Amino acid sequence: MYAPGHLGELTQIVDFVLVDAVIEETGAVERRLRLLPSRVVVYFVLALALFEDCSYRGVWGKLVAGLAGLDLVRPAASSLSRARRRIGVAPLRRLFEILAGPVARLGQAGSFYRGLRTVAVDGTLLHVPDEEALTWRYAKRSGESVEFGYPLLRLLVLVECGTRAILAAAFGPESEGELAYTTRLLGALDSTMLLLADAVFDAAEFLNEVAADGAQLLVRSSARRIPTPLTHLGDGSYLARIGYGVLPALLTVRVIEASITVTLADGTIRTEQWRLLTSLLDPVAFPAAELVDLYHERWQSETTYFSIKATMLDGRVLRSRSLQGLDQEVYALLTTYQALIRAAADTVYSRPEVDMDRISFTVLQTTAVDTVVTATGILPPAGPAELIGTIGRAVLDALHPARRRHRVKARTRKNPTSKYGPNAGQHPTTSQNYTVHSTVTFFEHGLANRART
Repeated sequence: MYAPGHLGELTQIVDFVLVDAVIEETGAVERRLRLLPSRVVVYFVLALALFEDCSYRGVWGKLVAGLAGLDLVRPAASSLSRARRRIGVAPLRRLFEILAGPVARLGQAGSFYRGLRTVAVDGTLLHVPDEEALTWRYAKRSGESVEFGYPLLRLLVLVECGTRAILAAAFGPESEGELAYTTRLLGALDSTMLLLADAVFDAAEFLNEVAADGAQLLVRSSARRIPTPLTHLGDGSYLARIGYGVLPALLTVRVIEASITVTLADGTIRTEQWRLLTSLLDPVAFPAAELVDLYHERWQSETTYFSIKATMLDGRVLRSRSLQGLDQEVYALLTTYQALIRAAADTVYSRPEVDMDRISFTVLQTTAVDTVVTATGILPPAGPAELIGTIGRAVLDALHPARRRHRVKARTRKNPTSKYGPNAGQHPTTSQNYTVHSTVTFFEHGLANRART
């Protein structure tokens, strides 16, 4: 009866004891012994995130494919749907909260800058089924006279740079802005961390909250902010105070302005103006040129979303057609993603010379999927513990190159309802290597507005 409740080798991370404890803690234990015990249903929901292209019966078939010889139940899709409703959202949310968190060892390359753990925050949008049970909360985009596209769910995650592990997540309707969701993530920050974020997050109130939590920050600022220099520093940066008319006490930040020149492989040259705000006020301990380079690590959040949306979801619309089911599905997606990242981190822990950026998420997922179908690696091997299993050996056999060059992704407008339509044609249509050169300077006439057309 419990045999179909597994996740292949990932069960060693999301193990039976953990799932049973979460079910008991959240009050989701079945009142009588069922053909679909709550533990099995939790693993089934997690498996839905691994097999987004399969139906309910198809996913169940994957879970039992390697269990030949057992007298197994063959539930109908309606039974699996009712079982999902029975356990609710709480067990999946609690599982995510337990698994979420940093995985990099202290000082691990790519995850730390001068003793600070680098983390990044950003948002994305997921497509929701066009169902009346959902659209009252998750609205579509609308023009002057018509609505268009799928309803949208806004997701924000706080990720650890270098490993792309999720520390915290928040999601809900697109109608709420990114800053509203980001405030729910602040509890995951502490004084050992340096937060990287783009210009959406340069609101004085948000920066003040981050500083109040003890975390350091490195945030890009928009042209709307016009800081007045208090003190010019030796590396070209300057100190300023922000929050006039907003904060009870002004926040002192260091402002770094830089001219960025990007040269693509085809000879195209693009120049940009950057203005960064940071709470790292000492120009000797934290040179401006280093912080400009470090800001590029913010794109780790985009890589996280690519893994979730393009690899796991494969661009699909979320499958759930109820609010509770949708919340449950998103938490299952995040939990399964984090389990995969923890499997990768275990592998790197055993091979510290391997940079985690070299691990292919596609190989990570496809190998994990294979272990579900074959029902292998569910229990740890007898004898000494091994951190490198089937998944670890597969990713080590398919590492990305040791020295990865800067590479710009081809960006084309695939979705006709995309809000980035005005930017069409501004980016290369093919992936290219590039070189980047930055010069710290002071923009005497302010920061130019970024082009929108």
